[in-house]
Amino acid sequence: MTALSVNINKVATLRNARGGNQPNLLEVTKDLQRYGAQGITIHPRPDQRHIRYEDALALPEVVQTEYNIEGNPIPEFTDLVLKIKPTQVTLVPDAEDAITSNAGWDTLKHRDFLKKSIKQFKEQGIRTSIFVDPKIEMIEGALETGTDRIELYTEAYAAGYETDREQAIAPYVAAAEKAVALGIGINAGHDLSLDNLAYFAQNIPELLEVSIGHALICESLYLGFENVIPMYLQRLSH
Repeated sequence: MTALSVNINKVATLRNARGGNQPNLLEVTKDLQRYGAQGITIHPRPDQRHIRYEDALALPEVVQTEYNIEGNPIPEFTDLVLKIKPTQVTLVPDAEDAITSNAGWDTLKHRDFLKKSIKQFKEQGIRTSIFVDPKIEMIEGALETGTDRIELYTEAYAAGYETDREQAIAPYVAAAEKAVALGIGINAGHDLSLDNLAYFAQNIPELLEVSIGHALICESLYLGFENVIPMYLQRLSH
């Protein structure tokens, strides 16, 4: 079964909107795992507009599943990850002013940079993943970086799902098949939801993990975390 890692950035965004500590990020993290989440993902940004570095340092106290930290490996981020030693680090090429992640790595152009960063993390026993678009050449380039996994950037799939889901998923299937052939693990994330997740999970070979935040939080406003987490898990069981 594909593991569900819940991105809690939006919980921190809500907390930060009023100051104080409501909702309590650590208590929400405990609850999400109690309801069935198999991992917790955060994506701290340099301006700390949602997840703060202090949150990242506090979360190991309550994360009993997998802890995945995403971000661009600038020196501050790298130092943070090496201090925490989470289960997994996912490298994302986002600009400091980006609202959200909007592209995967060019693994050919940035091969040496990624290779150096990945080596640092792997030497400390941290599993590595890099955010990539579903392009064969980017998957082949990922192999040269030494990464353990890739995370397929699924915004294009989500955008095309309603009009032609077979066409939307085709490049992801090809990319995943290439990754499997090369011995690279497969994660996925971005705009996956209750509506489009099952089809994706059923068609991507050896999908190990999905990281979902925005849609899951939005759906939980209506249905509640306790209901939504099992609904996601059901869609991942096939």
